[in-house]
Amino acid sequence: RRSLVSLLGGTQHEVQAVSDSEAAAKAIEAGEVDTLVLDMSLPSVDHVRLRQAIAPEDADAPFSLEAAERTHLARVLRYTDGNKRKAAHLLGISRSTLLNKVRKYGLDS
Repeated sequence: RRSLVSLLGGTQHEVQAVSDSEAAAKAIEAGEVDTLVLDMSLPSVDHVRLRQAIAPEDADAPFSLEAAERTHLARVLRYTDGNKRKAAHLLGISRSTLLNKVRKYGLDS
């Protein structure tokens, strides 16, 4: 895992290494993952949980406004490479409002 992270980290990709399938599922559900590299042969991998995160049975079911806001904020912050001033400008909100939302959703990395 470290070798792959090191290799991908040298590119223009944001690399996030997680230690288990639950952490991977949460990152997928939060919209923080564009590509997932996973060793499915590891005994600790919860295949069912990952399948639910990747392709929920009811993908068209509505989700909370809070979940939508968190996902969108995470995507905008990735797009701006974490530049909060630029992210706030793109979102049309003040920087202080963005900072409050970042803290609220635990997006400060």
